[in-house]
Amino acid sequence: MSRRRRESYSDDEDAGHSSRKRRRQSDNIDIEERLESLITRVGEKSTSSLESNLEGLASVLEADLHNYKTKILRILCNCVVKLPEKMAVYTTLIGLLNAKNYNCGGEFVEMLVRNLKEALKTGEYDQARFMVRFLADLVNCHVIVAGSLLAMFDNFIEVTLEDNIPQVRSDWYVYATLSALPWVGKELHEKKEAEFNKLLMTIESYITKRMKIHVPALRVWSSDTPHPQEEYLDCLWAQIRNLKNNKWQEKQILRPYLAFDSVLCEALQHSLIQVIPPSHNEETKYPLPKVVFRMFDYTDVPEGPVLPGSHSIERYLIEDQLHQIVHSNNTERKDCAATLLSFPSKNKIPLNYMIVEVMFSQLFQLPAPPYHEIFYGSTLIELCKLQPGSLPQVLAQATEMLYERIDSMNVSCLERFTNWFSYHLSNFQFRWSWDDWAACTQMDLELPKPKFVREVLLKAMRLSYHQRMVETVPESFEALIPEKPQSEFKYEKEGAGSMPGTMVAHQLISAIKSKCTPEEAMVLLKDLPNPLSDEESDPTYHPLRIDVFVSVLLHLGNKSFSHSFAAIAKFHHILKLLADTEEGQIWLLRTMYEVWHTHQQMMVVLIDKLLKTQIVEPSAVANWLFSSEMQPEFTKFYVWEIMHSTIKKMSKQVDKLAMDVEDAKDKLDAAKRRQADGLDVDDDDDVPTEEMIERMEERLESAQNQQKRLFLIIFQRFIMILTDHLARCESEGIDYNTPWYKWVIERLQQIFLMHHELVYRYISTLESLLFTSDIDFHILEIFQQFCALRS
Repeated sequence: MSRRRRESYSDDEDAGHSSRKRRRQSDNIDIEERLESLITRVGEKSTSSLESNLEGLASVLEADLHNYKTKILRILCNCVVKLPEKMAVYTTLIGLLNAKNYNCGGEFVEMLVRNLKEALKTGEYDQARFMVRFLADLVNCHVIVAGSLLAMFDNFIEVTLEDNIPQVRSDWYVYATLSALPWVGKELHEKKEAEFNKLLMTIESYITKRMKIHVPALRVWSSDTPHPQEEYLDCLWAQIRNLKNNKWQEKQILRPYLAFDSVLCEALQHSLIQVIPPSHNEETKYPLPKVVFRMFDYTDVPEGPVLPGSHSIERYLIEDQLHQIVHSNNTERKDCAATLLSFPSKNKIPLNYMIVEVMFSQLFQLPAPPYHEIFYGSTLIELCKLQPGSLPQVLAQATEMLYERIDSMNVSCLERFTNWFSYHLSNFQFRWSWDDWAACTQMDLELPKPKFVREVLLKAMRLSYHQRMVETVPESFEALIPEKPQSEFKYEKEGAGSMPGTMVAHQLISAIKSKCTPEEAMVLLKDLPNPLSDEESDPTYHPLRIDVFVSVLLHLGNKSFSHSFAAIAKFHHILKLLADTEEGQIWLLRTMYEVWHTHQQMMVVLIDKLLKTQIVEPSAVANWLFSSEMQPEFTKFYVWEIMHSTIKKMSKQVDKLAMDVEDAKDKLDAAKRRQADGLDVDDDDDVPTEEMIERMEERLESAQNQQKRLFLIIFQRFIMILTDHLARCESEGIDYNTPWYKWVIERLQQIFLMHHELVYRYISTLESLLFTSDIDFHILEIFQQFCALRS
């Protein structure tokens, strides 16, 4: 054979081999995708029964174990955490596989335990809880020995005996154990009664001794009427006690493995590898405690199935499953609504009431809802569309109940209620039985009911327009209708001619309309006298220049947000020059308020823009909001919208600088490693120098100091105004607990809760400088409740 022919033959052989290899890889991918589809979709709509589907799938998987065992086990482990609502379907499937192939069952258990240990180490506590529950249910499927599960629970409960750990750590391990007991309690009672009872006694001892200082900070209502607001572990423990008294019988859990009992009980069982909770680490963030939200009891459900009692295990199981559905579908409101309404045992329970209660429980969860507020609003609208005959009535009933209890509602929840209700109304032509709420128009406008209605109309106006609000509510609501949002330009008002700066203001208008440059505009401002000037010192800012220039700029840009933004962008340099001190920035904000005080949304948006463009600093915004001229606005919701937005802006800036420093260090380290290995460093990699990193670290440190100062300003000003109020009330012999006091003390609490991760960084500074033992207990108590959240 000639050399050329040999080469040609060899090339063809390689090509054929390569083609076969690609085909095999492609076939493997197709089979793996088919396996994943079969496993993840089992238990969904099918013409066959669930039992026959499971039996068929177990046979298919067993046949594929030889070639695809690792892939199959990984898919099943993913289903444990990704599809927790189908847990019993997968435990049954594992039981059937274990009965057919003992080694496969053992390898799955080993893999799941490894995943559980990793989740506990990395703080993936929701996933860990699903895995614990899954392992518990495997006892029912004769896959895991009951005694080895009990040993794992004993290890979990031993955490309660550890010294110098935060309570949230031991709380989670107790919760993970208790939340698995509805599935496996009966088995443990029958097979290991003495050891199981000992475990329950240890849990009871722990629960009775727990500190609950944090509870008031997490309650939706300050009153326990008509429903007590229980701490989540107390409530679950009461439900488990009732289950125990009922001989561990419940009526809610789907148990498909019972149909296969004769097969499963013949299988060999596995002992769990020991699971020891990882040691406490100061960096670990444990889940925060919760208070159980209750809106309805059986008397609120006029007809149909009875609502399970608050201490029945069925209430916990149904709510937990509804929460899981929301969790699995939180990015798709339509899927979420449809899945909620197709709840498996929907005919045995008042499903609409339980869905509405669960949705509001998440919306009102403190410190923060699990998902964006808009998700709950949009999902409730989808639910109303899918159940137009019944769900809107339940939602209207819930709204009325919330309104009736609004006097004792936490301000954070009241704010979320306002946001949700205004959004909901905007999707239903603002139709509501307003006359039923007419009594609030005769009340003090600072009380929660009139405040709520006014704030709803203000928020609804952002989604509509002023005239629509006027037409929406009856005439008797006139006092609560927002003012028409429009700018006010004082240099054009009657009598403005005698005001200093009027002539320059009009010259400036003409110049800007004629497309003057920023420098030309600055020349016009130069001759304005400074009212702060004296012979002794130079003023740090020029109030008249700021007043004239900012008033003119906002007046000319008053047509829309984008017109205002364009004006700020064009004259950014002048604004920075005029407001180069904190006092100047506060004066700029005062001027903005004078122009736009009837348009809350414009103020919110403008301040956001001024912070983004670094014309004003966060500390200036905080000081301005606490200033005497803003006192009349202090209980209005937009003030706190600005405050929270300011804190978040500062936080984003710090986080970005910290990330930049980390990235720069990583680049430099990588470049050093390449040099050490004798490799060239690519010039295109833009490797920073040590000096550049030092400068970046200095900027980060400066931003962190600014952030710390911002919180110190906010908390110091809170302490000052609340202390003044309490002292004045005491000296005058009057009740301190006024509507104003309620709004302000709960806003202090809101700052702690809403920004708890940030504030916690500065907890020792706050404790040593501000929240000391000599301040009033009413104020100190808020700080102590915050500290107790993680203690």
